[in-house]
Amino acid sequence: MSTVSIIGSGNMANAIGGLAASGGHTVEYIGRDTAPIAGDIVVLAVPYPEVTAVIAAHGAALAGTIVVDITNPLNFETFDDLVVPADSSAAAEIASKLPDSTVLKAFNTTFAATLVSKKVGSGQTTVLIAGDDAAAKSALAEIIVAGGVAAVDAGSLKRARELEAIGFQQLVLAVGEKISWTGGFGLNA
Repeated sequence: MSTVSIIGSGNMANAIGGLAASGGHTVEYIGRDTAPIAGDIVVLAVPYPEVTAVIAAHGAALAGTIVVDITNPLNFETFDDLVVPADSSAAAEIASKLPDSTVLKAFNTTFAATLVSKKVGSGQTTVLIAGDDAAAKSALAEIIVAGGVAAVDAGSLKRARELEAIGFQQLVLAVGEKISWTGGFGLNA
């Protein structure tokens, strides 16, 4: 079993932690300070504007770990665009700041409620995972599946841009009350 360290304490942090724990994994919650990190998988469950401070506080401790970026780098003032360059993604920006870590993009296209219920509508919740390391994606997928949720390999870390666009659209729909926070996009095979 793996140890999953989650940096953050919000709804997504708790939902991801609950999912990992229900699959039999050890979960630790880390504040944004410099507390020691025990996990071989570290989830950045903070809003994108806080990622720089988290990396400043924990960057050295993240070397050699799998770092999971769950952020959606949207403009929280206007909810009208993403704040990363058009040819990049939050995950790519994080990877450039953590060259000794393996960065994955995941969980940004799901809401906390769908991770807890394990359902999107009548279908099973699916977590899309993008990254350049097959073993790291497999390790994260095993944790997700053990927790009762589907996992799909969405391709290389370059696909994080598209995942962030999906997450952005889903958030805009929820904030505009066009969908509920218990809904969202689902995959049907």
